[in-house]
Amino acid sequence: MTRLPTRIDLAAEPDTEALGRRLAPLLHPGEAICLSGGLGAGKSCLARALIRALTTPDEDAPSPTFTLVQTYAGPDFEIAHFDLYRLEDPDEAWEIGLDEALIHGAALIEWPERLEGRLPANRLDLELSIKGEGRAARLAGFGTWKERVA
Repeated sequence: MTRLPTRIDLAAEPDTEALGRRLAPLLHPGEAICLSGGLGAGKSCLARALIRALTTPDEDAPSPTFTLVQTYAGPDFEIAHFDLYRLEDPDEAWEIGLDEALIHGAALIEWPERLEGRLPANRLDLELSIKGEGRAARLAGFGTWKERVA
């Protein structure tokens, strides 16, 4: 089994993309990857690389900032990409289909703190931060992800 470190330095954008591609084969239906970090920390970059790794290399995967959720058909399951930044109430996440996304596939969740602690049980929490010219990632696994993070 592949085990991920709890901290990863990401010197440049290609490193953030590589992390997204590395996580893609580890994601299974019923699971979520929760991406937190400030504006410009690389959440959408990582999500786009992961989506492209699970679909096609040229998949158009814009940040769902205004649509709130974008769904992609992978070969084995659907991937729903949520951007919860504009949510005012955590219940709105369920209204736009977070629970259904986890039943039918997997979810990428940007701004998971908007859920006020009501996070999916089987998830990887991935916090991105700006570190000098690059980024740093901190990972924590819960539920089915717990054994995948060293």
